[in-house]
Amino acid sequence: MPDHDGRVTEQIVILDFGSQYTQVIARRIRECRVYSQIFRYDTPAKEIARLNPQGLILSGGPASVYAPDAPLPDPGLFALGVPILGICYGVQLFAHFLGGRVEKGLKREYGKGAMRVTDGACPLFARLPKTLQVWNSHGDKLTKPPRGFKPVAATGNSEFAAIEDRGRKFFGLQFHPEVAHTPCGKEILGNFVHAICGCGKSWTMRGYIHQAVEEIRAQVGADNVILGLSGGVDSSVAAALLHQAVGDQLTCIFVNNGLLRAREPETVREVFGRHFHIRLKYVDASQRFLAKLRGVTDPERKRKIIGREFISVFNDAVIELKKSRRPAVGNRPFKFLAQGTLYPDVIESVPIAGNPAALIKSHHNVGGLPKKMKFELVEPLRRLFKDEVRELGLELGLPREMVLRQPFPGPGLAVRILGEVTPSRCAVLRKADTIVVEEMKASGWYYKIWQSFAVLLPVRSVGVMGDERTYDYTIALRAVESQDGMTADWVKLPYALLEKLAGRIVNEVQGVNRCVFDITSKPPGTIEWE
Repeated sequence: MPDHDGRVTEQIVILDFGSQYTQVIARRIRECRVYSQIFRYDTPAKEIARLNPQGLILSGGPASVYAPDAPLPDPGLFALGVPILGICYGVQLFAHFLGGRVEKGLKREYGKGAMRVTDGACPLFARLPKTLQVWNSHGDKLTKPPRGFKPVAATGNSEFAAIEDRGRKFFGLQFHPEVAHTPCGKEILGNFVHAICGCGKSWTMRGYIHQAVEEIRAQVGADNVILGLSGGVDSSVAAALLHQAVGDQLTCIFVNNGLLRAREPETVREVFGRHFHIRLKYVDASQRFLAKLRGVTDPERKRKIIGREFISVFNDAVIELKKSRRPAVGNRPFKFLAQGTLYPDVIESVPIAGNPAALIKSHHNVGGLPKKMKFELVEPLRRLFKDEVRELGLELGLPREMVLRQPFPGPGLAVRILGEVTPSRCAVLRKADTIVVEEMKASGWYYKIWQSFAVLLPVRSVGVMGDERTYDYTIALRAVESQDGMTADWVKLPYALLEKLAGRIVNEVQGVNRCVFDITSKPPGTIEWE
């Protein structure tokens, strides 16, 4: 439960053994309103003990526990006296350390399966049906349970689909409860964290705000913070949270690169400058960016030019602030650079050879600011997932339209203009983009899907408008559904909505006489066109 000042005092620690589902486990635990953190599989038991967790979860993984290079935890984990749930590879770890046996199965189990609960008294399956659909992903199987364990559920391929040592509160699941393909998985994890570990439901955004504000103040002290504000969800929420923590010690720099959506600069200045009263330096560098992009058609060159120019503009803005009479509170320099880094950006996946999911993912660093700009980082969102950031933004009072907005690329409209980026082409796409946003919101589709937008193609075709022949550009409409942007499927928008979108764009956007709808999924295509 939270203590008197809102600090979260309960948590579940997850050890990552290279599973592609480790982050999903953390999400499911947080959905039970219990705070969770992911650590490497080899984190020392003493370090975990200092966190005073209410329980541990050992994730799955691609390795075999009997392999020479198998990832193994500190054996001291099993003597910490806290409940432990082993998932898939985690079951193998119980066997390896506590006297069981694992062998390569004669029949592998992958995908959907049926599991029968053989001991209804097992607290993991309290209030659940006796037969459950589960999702398997394993080739090895437990053939002898560890000392003190007994089977509590079985599948057609394994009599040890779930095991328990109720006295020590050790539980093992051969299947994956965290994935959507195990329909009762969230309830199983909920039984573990609430009934077995004794956790309440203390993970709330209000409690997190109290904790984060205190931690930011402890880190920053009396020094000043600078943040590059883009108007996107992450930087906007980071700015609002930092301002609540340190007030005028925060200065935001908002760069207009000429590639923003209609009224984006005005909205950001209104929300952060006049509503939240955040110290905001606005830099209109639109002509500077567009001049650099003149004649450039290669997508990768566009992105690199925009990235380099942003660094240059940001650096110039910091220098100007330093030269001003009162650059920040107390006339002290900016010591900290704030970033909207999220939890998935800082979690290190386990580097296990041969595991395609095992990549070390380091946090981004504002496009690589020059080393001479010596800042210490403050990352107030580094423990949150994307949807938690949106929830936090609403709790902080940011406008719903800003917090729930669809993803917008960092290089802006430049990646949605195929071919050369010019002021006139930006104007054409900006108007078409406005129509797409308006109609998607009016129809109720905007907040249902991952992304919807317009793309300006370097394709001109003949048309007839009135009694006159036209030879104008084509707009491609794109609408996709996705969970994380890694894969995506095109959305089957109603014909009536597509008709309205095309009709408005062709009639209201001068220079466009044709609309097409992109029905390509990712893969083979990408979500953005460039």
